[in-house]
Amino acid sequence: MRRASPSSVEVIEALTLTELSQFCHVKVDWVVALVDYGVLDPLGRDASDWRFSPPNVLRARKARRLTHDLGLNLAGVALVLDLIEERDALSRKLAQIGR
Repeated sequence: MRRASPSSVEVIEALTLTELSQFCHVKVDWVVALVDYGVLDPLGRDASDWRFSPPNVLRARKARRLTHDLGLNLAGVALVLDLIEERDALSRKLAQIGR
């Protein structure tokens, strides 16, 4: 796990598959399933080369909460995350129009 210079806030540049699964407290297979469902889009061709950017790490954590807290399956998680992102994009556009 590569990090920026030491400070009170750590900045994560990218996580490997194993690091992401440990960070989210899930099994590697679950992260692979998120990639299969299109929830995560890692850099790299093979799972052994995958690197997950900060936006992917955030999506994985949200997916974990949706699965754990609401009991959603992976298809439901993918749909909810897409709808949340669409809502956020529309909110930003409305804010720009209101200025």
